[in-house]
This record gives sequence, C-alpha cells and structure tokens, in this order.
Amino acid sequence: MRDSAASADRKMSTSCEQKNEHSKEDSALDTSRIDAASDILSRLSFDSLRRLEGKWLDISKDGELIFKDSPPKEDELFFKDSPPKEDCQNTTISICANCGKEGSEVTNTCNKCNLVMYCNAVCKKKHRHKHKKDCEEHLRRAAERAAELHDEKLFKQPPPTEDCPICFLQLPYIGTGIVYMDCCGKIICRGCSYAPLYDNQGNKVAGKKCPYCRTPPSSNVEERIKRLEKRLDLNDTQAMYHMGCYYAKGLNGLPQNNSKALELWHRAGELGCSKAHSTIGNVYNIGMMGREVNEQNATHYWELAAINGSVIARFNLGCIEFQAGNHDRALKHFTIAARGGNPDALENIKGMYMDGNTTKDDYTKALRSYQAYLNEIKSDQRDKAAAFCDDFKYIGSANGEGLV
Repeated sequence: MRDSAASADRKMSTSCEQKNEHSKEDSALDTSRIDAASDILSRLSFDSLRRLEGKWLDISKDGELIFKDSPPKEDELFFKDSPPKEDCQNTTISICANCGKEGSEVTNTCNKCNLVMYCNAVCKKKHRHKHKKDCEEHLRRAAERAAELHDEKLFKQPPPTEDCPICFLQLPYIGTGIVYMDCCGKIICRGCSYAPLYDNQGNKVAGKKCPYCRTPPSSNVEERIKRLEKRLDLNDTQAMYHMGCYYAKGLNGLPQNNSKALELWHRAGELGCSKAHSTIGNVYNIGMMGREVNEQNATHYWELAAINGSVIARFNLGCIEFQAGNHDRALKHFTIAARGGNPDALENIKGMYMDGNTTKDDYTKALRSYQAYLNEIKSDQRDKAAAFCDDFKYIGSANGEGLV
C-alpha cells in the first residue's frame, strides 16, 4: 500500500511538472506570435492594409498570416479595423441651413457663431431671423463658459515663491527682502546676502562676494550693465526686468527709452516674470511712459501677473473688485494675497468682516494662511539683516513692483 501511494504521488508530481512546462511553452508561443504579428504589420504597406478591411488578421502557430471572415476566439490574437480607404477620409457634407442644398459650394458660415452654413449671402440673409435667437443663445453660453474657464485659472492658488538657494527658505514677496545677483542670475534673500561668507574650511572670506558663486560684485555700473546684457542672451527674466527699469528711468548710464523698457517687460512677462506684467499694469493704471490711463489694460496685465504669482497684482485686483461691489471676488483675491504674505490684504478682509461683507470663518482662514506664510519665511539671519537696515526688511507691506 505504501509503495502504491508513493507511486501515485510521483505520477501526480510528474503530471504537474508537465503542465507547468506546457504552460510555459504556451506563454512563450503567445509572446512569439505577438512579436511575429507586430513584425509583419510593420512591414505591410498601406495598400495591403486596405485589403484587410472587414477581415480579421491572425497569426498561425507556424508564424503565417491567416485572414478570417469571422472573429477568432478570445484567446487568439487578432487585429480589426484597418485604415479607412483614401476616398472615405473626408465624409463631412455641408448643408445650407436655409435651402437645404448640399455640396462643396456651401461654404458661407454665420459670422457670429460659426455653427451654421449657407450656400451664399442671400440664404444667410433670409435665414437670419430664424437663426438669430439660437445664435445669441450660443454666444451667451460660450461667453459664460469662457468666463468660467478664465476664473478657474485666475483664482487658482499660485505656487509659492522659490526658495533661497543658500538657506533653502521660501523667498519673501517684497523686493526689499531679496536681491538679484547679476553674476549668476540667482535670487537670494537679504539674510544670506548680509551674513558673513565662509569658505569650506570655516574661514571667513575677506571682501564681499556672491554667496552662491563667490564672484565679486560689479565694480561699476558699466560692468553691471555688461553682466545684465549677458544674462539677456540667456533669456534671464530678472535681467530683462531690471534692464527695463533702467531704460524707463534712464539709470546706470542707459538712455531713457520707454519703448525699450516696455519691450523688455513684455518679453520678460511672456517668459513668466510676474513682476514685469505687474509693472506694465501699473503703467496703464497711472498713465505714464507715453501711455494713457487704461483700466482695462491695467486689469489685464495684473491678472497675468497674479496668475504667475504676483501678490501685489493680486491685491490690486482685489481692490478693483471691492470698489465695484463684487465682494465675493474681492475676498478671493485678498485671501490668495494674504496667503502670499500681503498684510494689507489681510487687513482688508478684516475690514470686510467688520462691515458684514464676509464671515468670521473667512477672516480666520486668511489669518491662518498669513501666519503660515510668516512661519515659512522667518529666520534669525533675516531678522538680523532687517534690524541692520530698513532696506533689508522682508515682512510687511510693499509699495508696488517697478514704477508706481
């Protein structure tokens, strides 16, 4: 009995091994069939593929092509739906909305909605009274949808400012708390620029050098302009912005040139510099540099700047909406600005709460987000720099970006 049981176990074990081997062989066969199919299809011409229309393509176990009128089983490899015939690629038929004429001559579309077509201007004029209502409804819905998409983009919380490459803390939003290094193109916080510089051995470096690249500062304005011009060739947006400011005011040996300044700011803004767009908004808001006051243009460029993270432009938009009586939209702008560190935006939300234009929860939310911003940017090193000079302050209100 024991010998019989042992023999049965050996047979069962042998059977399982054989099944596993067959399973591996089937798996390898399926893989090879798939590879063979891919190789064959890659070598077929377009004319050959056109002849497959309505057929099912399979690969035999010997690697040969098989065409079938009926679909294979689920476990078989098949390909369906060959490319369309060349004469069936364009099946669009134009129909005149007025007379019902079909054909390639029906090319006259509605100038407003572009949804209906006519064979000529006469049919368009005859159908105008019937189409007018639908056309206006479509335009209304399109405008509403465009406004919704615009607001989704406008009120989206922008990413926080970059970190200082030296201390790795978030950079403050106000210009006095940061400094642009024309040698390497880096923006560092005033705390790191004010702190003593040490070498790898812990020895204090004599003379003032860039904390990032160890390059001495520009010795004169000519050298600074040359450095900025080199950065312009690298599409450095900060260099574009600063050069624009120099041209706008005629500083550092550059001639006063409003057109050149605006050109540089537009170029920097298109590359993502929020300060450049914010400054252009200021130009149209005040009406200077040869430009007349244009509130629509000012709002447009402030919106572009706010989307890219400008806290000051965001605050300005909030003030515009508040003055227009749009308290909900103003609250959204002020809340985002407070999260970006603007204390004036927080104070405005407080005033709205005191006047009953918003809720306590809204003010509490803004206050917490502002405190979170302070926790992210505060450091002892930055406090020492701010105590040394008011021009190094990194917390508080900012008068604006660029020319105000």
